[in-house]
Amino acid sequence: MTQSSHYPLLDKIDLPADLRALPESALPQVAAEVRAFLLESVSQSGGHFAAGLGSVELTVALHYLYNTPEDRIVWDVGHQAYPHKILTGRKDRLQSIRKAHGLAPFPKREESVYDTFSVGHSSTSISAALGMAIAAKLTGSNRRAVAVIGDGAMTAGVAFEALNHAGDLNTDLLVILNDNNMSISPNVGALSNRFAQILSGKLYTTVREGSKKVLSQMPSVWELARRAEEHVKGLIVPGTLFEEFGFNYIGPIDGHDMDALLHTLRNVQQLHGPQLLHVITKKGKGYAPAEADPVKYHGVSPFDPHQGIVPSAKKSAINYCDVFGSWVCDMAAKDRRLVAITPAMREGSGLVRYEREYPTRYFDVAIAEQHSVNVAAGMACDGLKPVVAIYSTFLQRGYDQVIHDVANQNLPVLFALDRAGLVGADGPTHNGSYDISFMRCLPNMTVMTPSDENECRQMLYTGFMLDGPSAVRYPRGTGPGVDIQEEMQALPLGKAELRRRGRRVAVLVFGVMLAPALEVAEKLDLTVVNMRFVKPLDEAMVLEMARSHELLVTFEENVVAGGAGSAVNECLAAHGESVAIANCGLPDRLIQHGSREEMLVDAGLDAASFEQFVRARIATLDAQTPAARRA
Repeated sequence: MTQSSHYPLLDKIDLPADLRALPESALPQVAAEVRAFLLESVSQSGGHFAAGLGSVELTVALHYLYNTPEDRIVWDVGHQAYPHKILTGRKDRLQSIRKAHGLAPFPKREESVYDTFSVGHSSTSISAALGMAIAAKLTGSNRRAVAVIGDGAMTAGVAFEALNHAGDLNTDLLVILNDNNMSISPNVGALSNRFAQILSGKLYTTVREGSKKVLSQMPSVWELARRAEEHVKGLIVPGTLFEEFGFNYIGPIDGHDMDALLHTLRNVQQLHGPQLLHVITKKGKGYAPAEADPVKYHGVSPFDPHQGIVPSAKKSAINYCDVFGSWVCDMAAKDRRLVAITPAMREGSGLVRYEREYPTRYFDVAIAEQHSVNVAAGMACDGLKPVVAIYSTFLQRGYDQVIHDVANQNLPVLFALDRAGLVGADGPTHNGSYDISFMRCLPNMTVMTPSDENECRQMLYTGFMLDGPSAVRYPRGTGPGVDIQEEMQALPLGKAELRRRGRRVAVLVFGVMLAPALEVAEKLDLTVVNMRFVKPLDEAMVLEMARSHELLVTFEENVVAGGAGSAVNECLAAHGESVAIANCGLPDRLIQHGSREEMLVDAGLDAASFEQFVRARIATLDAQTPAARRA
């Protein structure tokens, strides 16, 4: 709960209508209170932080001038949407964000009518807002549509596809480019603010449109005027690119100057057609440590705001991301053909050290997953050995290229799939739930599922040494803590490993579910096989287990539909084997955010749930008559 002594204005705001009831002169104080509340809350709960601090004034201005939720505001990704949640009836629940049964980490339609579009992946806002603008036009509604997109998200191809379409339709749409990395223009200050106000003003717009009509009848004069306008604007603002898409470019303006924001947004509301407002903000605004290091403060665990984030004195266990980061550097030292590619996930994918040691063989392609796969294919065609480090959920965007450009050409590209399975607080948009299903169906593809840290290292080496495409999928977080063998050895392709011999029931495990499977096996005297390879599948091992056991149980952290268990089912059917089989994996529903441990319980993949799953199948087996079991 907020405290009146700290937040005298914010305590009066439950919904944007309360904000709009305040005088305009009060908005800077509202922004200051939202920023202070965000710092107090997220420092206690953890969550996305720096981006939200940078978007406070913009959020206040938008909800003040636009009639939300009737007017649609679409936030790209949603890292910057915490102030939006604070102003839309959820400030008293903000400390529950990213926790089980708490607020979602990103805007979510089921959570609030003010969340107009559920997000989590980047660069979708312009397309979605355009769709809403089209819907308003076709239904005769006067509601407005606004997309707020960051300069990083603007690097994705889908954003440019949306810009191209919107400019062609000439639909009323406002795209706000929230430029918080100074990556497009440093022109912030009184001059640029004034220039933006002029560009969004009625006089300039009237003269500009009138000139087009008159001069377009005189082609040579029109072309000269058009080039003169572009030249003058190009000297002051980087708007030419957006103008070519058919947008009226306005800006850049200081996104922390409330007066400039309000004045310009009011002008923009009077304009028709696609408008692009370029706003310069600072990540971490108002909290010095976050301003100095916005990457470090992008997503935070609870911390003392007076001290900032203090490195833990306790050495944490090695995680799978670290395993990859060490392997890729070691492998690069051995093979100069290795190149590493990531779509804007250097820190998350464990490539910080690699970039430092091998800068000429490191390629961050920005938020362009399709391109990351395609450029890897091109490199592989001419003798390089690309390693694409990418989250499982993000590779979904590059799937066409995986099929068409890598698998179909049988190119030696290694996909290091981080965050496979359940990821925790980021929730269903970031869960790596489907990669086994969508990778194992591809010709030429090798798919590996390590059960521990050392197996992950050796599988990365195994995949790299192949002459065709391969994928190693590993989860977020730490493994069981096994010793990691520095020497790299290729595993026998498609060979499983018998880990425990039991009776009646054989558990075929794919990946990190091996640990809970072994725990349950000790209680129930089960056979356990570490399958290791989804493709090629160790069919000989599957058939041996089917012929020597009454029940097979497959266990994986991927959806059951089309997953590794399905591969086992297909193998048995192809060989005419009749044995009882049960597939345990992610259910056919979205697993909501929480800790990874809570999500595993929700999905029924923790040791206790797996034990219940196996006991129930054994009970069913025992209940059958001999005749029924033979049938």
